[in-house]
Amino acid sequence: MSHFATNWAILQRGLKPATKIVLWHLCDRHNPDFGCFPTQARLATDCEISRSALNDHLRKLELAGLIRRCASVDPVTKRQQPTRYILGFEDGFDDPNSDPSPEFGHGDFPGFSGGDPDGETRQMSPNAVNLCPETGHGAVSRFRAKPCPENGDFRVRNPDTNPVREPLRKPVKEEEDARARDDRFEEFFGTLLDALGFDTDAGLPGWWQGWPPREHVRRWIRDLGLTEDRIVAVARDSRSTHPNPPDGPRALDRAMERAARSVEARKPSDGDKRRKRSGKPAGTPRASMDEIAGFYASMVNGDGYLPSNAISNTVRNAMLERGLVTADRLRARGVL
Repeated sequence: MSHFATNWAILQRGLKPATKIVLWHLCDRHNPDFGCFPTQARLATDCEISRSALNDHLRKLELAGLIRRCASVDPVTKRQQPTRYILGFEDGFDDPNSDPSPEFGHGDFPGFSGGDPDGETRQMSPNAVNLCPETGHGAVSRFRAKPCPENGDFRVRNPDTNPVREPLRKPVKEEEDARARDDRFEEFFGTLLDALGFDTDAGLPGWWQGWPPREHVRRWIRDLGLTEDRIVAVARDSRSTHPNPPDGPRALDRAMERAARSVEARKPSDGDKRRKRSGKPAGTPRASMDEIAGFYASMVNGDGYLPSNAISNTVRNAMLERGLVTADRLRARGVL
């Protein structure tokens, strides 16, 4: 940790907060004797961001002229070592020899060579095998070594600027239908206010403003089953008994409930419909007494089953008067 480096990071202006946090943690990892070379995993953990976002902030710091990155490859294993970060206040930051080389994309850092005992190689070793013809070393991420034209000149993916996936919008047709329904209801609500005697141009009382009264009126339609025309008619009739407009839609609840009950009373029930269908037509003529007496006389004179209460006294006398049956036959059949 270098107090001078962290103080220098705090004094920098014109950086976004996240970029300045990355610079501060870089300076916090700076050592006055050995420099600054934290791994990307360590730096991303310190800054609490992804490695792709970290590379994006490092690129911004390079463009601002505050840091310089120097890649290095181990001369023995040919594996890439932690990148050396040269901070803007360090000696040699503006040295012409540290300009990037067209062959490797980075220059030499003064004071270091391939034979350093600590293994920190600041320039490419002559014996190193070029893993990539463009950069002289392999890819630093899981992606291909050749930079993607969509990602710029660095071989990491673009950070997610908006990791939250936006929900799908409703189809335009549904939005238009909902807007049309709202417009029709507003027109009906204005007609209702006119029927109640309100002057909409002069302003409405508080209990008729906003969404609560509109939702209350919608319940008359949804729960009571009233139509818009019926609601307007009931509201207009209420003014005949109440000279002043009602204090809110709740004052009309009883009138609307009575109107709903009257509508239900006028509707024929299912039982009435069944009885009406099962009844005889009104124009059917009734049978005469001669026809009735002849029908029951055939039952008495026959040998079939005859219930004891099937023949009334009136029908019995009518059969005897017309001579259709005898008293002995009636007695034998259990009628007398």
